[in-house]
Amino acid sequence: MSREQQMSSEERLSHSELRLRQITDTIPAHVGYFDHDWVFRYGNKRYAQWFGTTSEAMKDRPIPEVIGPHVFAQVEDKVRRALAGEQVSYEYSMPGPDGETRFTRSTLVPDFGPDGEVIGCYVHAVDITEQRRTQDALAQAQKMEAIGQLTGGLAHDFNNMLTVVMGNLQGLIEVLGEHPAVDEYVQPAMAAAEGGAGLVRRLLAFSRRQPIAPVVVEVNGLVLDMARMIRRSLPSTIAISTASRDVDLRALVDPNQLESALLNLALNARDAMPNGGELRIECSLECIEGRAAADLELPPGCYVQIAVSDNGTGMDSATLARVFEPFFTTKSFGRGSGLGLPMVYGFIKQSGGGVRIRSRQAVGTTLSLLLPQAPQQVQAVVPPPVSVAPAAALEGRLVLLVEDDDKVRDVVRKQLSALGCAVLEAESGHEAADMVENIPAIGLVLSDIVMPGGMDGRALARFVRRFRPELPLVLMSGYADKAEDGREEADVQVLDKPFSAEQLAAALHAAIA
Repeated sequence: MSREQQMSSEERLSHSELRLRQITDTIPAHVGYFDHDWVFRYGNKRYAQWFGTTSEAMKDRPIPEVIGPHVFAQVEDKVRRALAGEQVSYEYSMPGPDGETRFTRSTLVPDFGPDGEVIGCYVHAVDITEQRRTQDALAQAQKMEAIGQLTGGLAHDFNNMLTVVMGNLQGLIEVLGEHPAVDEYVQPAMAAAEGGAGLVRRLLAFSRRQPIAPVVVEVNGLVLDMARMIRRSLPSTIAISTASRDVDLRALVDPNQLESALLNLALNARDAMPNGGELRIECSLECIEGRAAADLELPPGCYVQIAVSDNGTGMDSATLARVFEPFFTTKSFGRGSGLGLPMVYGFIKQSGGGVRIRSRQAVGTTLSLLLPQAPQQVQAVVPPPVSVAPAAALEGRLVLLVEDDDKVRDVVRKQLSALGCAVLEAESGHEAADMVENIPAIGLVLSDIVMPGGMDGRALARFVRRFRPELPLVLMSGYADKAEDGREEADVQVLDKPFSAEQLAAALHAAIA
């Protein structure tokens, strides 16, 4: 007689229950059962652990007592519907032991007795926290990318407009000379236009389309120098301190942009401490792996971290979720553009780094910049001095100006004429290519990069290099990313719109040097 045959009916039932529990404990889901009195009769190991208890401890306890008031408030109506005979699926959230919100998708299946009455409900639930995190991160990334593309396109149009405005204002200044109207009307207009150009640059910084020049930077030294400057920008009620947990912290980053980012963070911290407080800047080497790296969209590895902390007002969760969105600000009208933190975020991401922020109301905020660590063998590169052509080299030179926007073309033509250049004009790349091929007297080509008609400025540059390799070339663009593409063309100067007459002259001199 087998062992199972020798067992009593009670023993067999107990053995069967044990095997069933072992099976349910191994499946990757939360499984439970409660009766019509809202009392748990069963919960597998995963289900019990989800609520910080054990299967034995949750048995014969009321639902609210097991799951807690926060979750019960979200599911009470669903339980009531399920006990009325309806299969119900829903999602709920709850705080985890680490303070991070966790999410669950749950289904309640009514258990019908022989008479058709609901005698209880089966619970099947799965942890969807990682799925939600991935979805939220993807949605945020898509939103940021869409905003970035929008700002990049707008920047091109604004830069063309500003080129026209600033070029004509500069021409007016030259015509009027010492006239009182220059100081009263023209110079304020020029300052406003330059402010508009600065606003566009900040938009481009957020959208990661701003030209950057990364070099090897000794971060501790840069932070100390910036702290001295920041100290002069803060009121006496705010103390500033610096610290470093590691020596020889070398990052691959654009130093000018990093200084601007630190200044932005310091000014934000100042505004968060209207009654005074402490600003602390701490540098360290942080090694990021696994989930932390994935959350920051960074490859695992070691990064130079600059943490800027204040003990100011802090932010609530709703503000924290939108803090990197352009034009979002909690400051009163006229006190902030809402572009400071987005600019910092865009610059750091464009540099191959990451940004993380922690904040608690009435406690303060810490924003950490994670920068790519420079390889130890890489040294800062000092570019050789560039010879500059004399101003006379432009006098009488025939310049082919290629620009599809007639207003921009008119302004640049006047600037070229003021430099002593003779000017030919073309509205498209194809028209310009014909002129280069048939007019040997052309001594320089100044072309926009973005043009319609199938031949843009880069294609024109490649044509010129093949047909007349000695001909100096300057490309100009209101798209920062297109300008960067233009810089990839060998021996081609690139001029970012809007530009002044002085900047135009410098680019032309560099091209013919």
